[in-house]
Amino acid sequence: MFVLYETPAGYAIFKLLDEKKLEQVDNLYQEFETPEKANKLLKLKHFEKFNDTTEALAAATAAVEGKVAKPLKKTLKKILVDDVQSSLLVADAKLGTAIKDKLSVQCVYNTGVQELMRCIRQQADSLLGGLPKREMTAMALGLAHSLSRYKLKFSPDKIDTMIVQAQCLLDDLDKELNNYMMRAREWYGWHFPELGKIITDNIAFVKTIKLVGTRDNMATSDLSDILPEDVEEKVKEAAEISMGTEISEEDVLNIQCLCDEIISINDYRTHLYDYLKARMMAMAPNLTVLVGDTVGARLIAHAGSLINLAKHPSSTVQILGAEKALFRALKTKKDTPKYGLIYHAQLVGQASQKNKGKMSRSLAAKASLATRVDAFGEEATFELGAAHKVKLESRLRLLEEGNLRKLSGTGKAKAKFEKYQAKSEVFTYQPEADNTLNVKKRKHSESEQTPVKKEEAPVEEDAEVKSEKKKKKKKKQKDEEEAVEEAAAPEPEEQPTPAKKKKKSKHQE
Repeated sequence: MFVLYETPAGYAIFKLLDEKKLEQVDNLYQEFETPEKANKLLKLKHFEKFNDTTEALAAATAAVEGKVAKPLKKTLKKILVDDVQSSLLVADAKLGTAIKDKLSVQCVYNTGVQELMRCIRQQADSLLGGLPKREMTAMALGLAHSLSRYKLKFSPDKIDTMIVQAQCLLDDLDKELNNYMMRAREWYGWHFPELGKIITDNIAFVKTIKLVGTRDNMATSDLSDILPEDVEEKVKEAAEISMGTEISEEDVLNIQCLCDEIISINDYRTHLYDYLKARMMAMAPNLTVLVGDTVGARLIAHAGSLINLAKHPSSTVQILGAEKALFRALKTKKDTPKYGLIYHAQLVGQASQKNKGKMSRSLAAKASLATRVDAFGEEATFELGAAHKVKLESRLRLLEEGNLRKLSGTGKAKAKFEKYQAKSEVFTYQPEADNTLNVKKRKHSESEQTPVKKEEAPVEEDAEVKSEKKKKKKKKQKDEEEAVEEAAAPEPEEQPTPAKKKKKSKHQE
């Protein structure tokens, strides 16, 4: 029985002298306590050394993928072809299957073999013999570096560390520029305070100071390349009546040196932003199309890498950057934040205040999908991001306009909207309804004048025959017709008036 042991320096094939020891797995470590005991159990049959690191990397890569490398194939043919009945102990089941298919050699892989490999690794220096420890360590280090580069599939365009560093440097440059501009405005404001209110652009303000110097030179200086004509006229007029103090030439030189620093930092920031934009489009095109290059770079920098960001769920991407607010809300049992760094995206910024939460949730869901495509996809295209952006823009339009359509497959959304819709109704005057003669009231009055008939009718109906019911129905119809005719006539309305007058006259007498 042979044992295949892989080392960074080459392949070692041992002969197992006592196969019964392999059955006692629990006590196997006792046979390797000393080099002498290990040499009694195992004997080195052959050692195939690698020529260089490239060959070692090819062999290690083949072993990882479950394939048989050429040096291993040649070595096994030399040793195992003569002894057909022998079996081979291997440390990897995939490699054992490949060897069995290629060379028709019986390979064994179980827990006992794993324990044997651990014991061989413990006494590897004494078992191999010819290899010095220093050389073995150097070969192991070189192979580890080469294999890690191969596993990562190294590509210069896929280095997210450059994006993280560039975005952090951009933020630092913005802070420094703000501090320098504040210092320049305050410093030159003692000499010409009106200039800061007239020129609001920082770079134009700095370039004006660098070109002119003191305010006495404003009248003779040409500022057409820096400022518009109307602003230039205001600056020259303000310079003549300025209330600032006088400063020396040395002060002006120091202020101009500060202006040079501000201009150089601004130029470098512009160059760095272009570099970041190009790198984001190369590495994460779908995420860049959805949220923008600045927000996408900040999300990657906050997560640590593009792969870490791709592992986050969409709910985490939504509040990424608002961790303090989240834990404070959980501690105080209040509402959790709706957005973090994604708040600065264009789609969220275009939404109204009531729809920002909905848009941030939708955008985070699509951004999470886009990030996974960018991180684990093979082709670097932005078709997915562009398609998702069109859908999000249409959703934003629906939310802003209030035109809720049948999105979920039911008519509930539309019915809810109709409930709250404001409908303006215009009421017109209907002259037909302006009538003082109420037929129903007259019927009620007639029924009050003859209460006995209406009370007797239901009693008679219960006792009489069907023929009598028909006669009574005919009588009722005649009575109703006479009541309608009396109500239409004006005579009954004039009758009660003389009675009232007589009563009054009697009372007066």
